[in-house]
Amino acid sequence: MTDHPDIERLNQRLSELTQEHRDLDDVIARLEETAPFDQIQLKRLKKRKLMLKDQMSRIENLLLPDIIA
Repeated sequence: MTDHPDIERLNQRLSELTQEHRDLDDVIARLEETAPFDQIQLKRLKKRKLMLKDQMSRIENLLLPDIIA
């Protein structure tokens, strides 16, 4: 059984967002290790990471069927 094209697209997008989210974790950790670090840049990276998390949650909600009957 093949997945619906929309589901495949959503899974691919979720994978991309997850990878970018992990990459941002690494960048943020490296930035925080350097002193002094750019607070504005750090804030932007964390905001981007939060936006990615929100997008990931929306896609996961679309992919997971409602359990409430």
